[in-house]
Amino acid sequence: MWTLLNLIAARLGWSLEDDPERGDVPGWVLVTLMTAGLVVAIWALAGPALSTVFETAMNRVLAF
Repeated sequence: MWTLLNLIAARLGWSLEDDPERGDVPGWVLVTLMTAGLVVAIWALAGPALSTVFETAMNRVLAF
């Protein structure tokens, strides 16, 4: 039986069947969250050192 959604999808040329090329949404969410966690962890560990490097470089540039 055709539903309104099936009729609209057929008219627009869309497929309502599962597409194996579509991807794994929960997997991408996990990768995104893990990447954000790594950025936060690295920033927490290296933030003070990077600030010192930046301030030293700026002081050397402004000294000229």
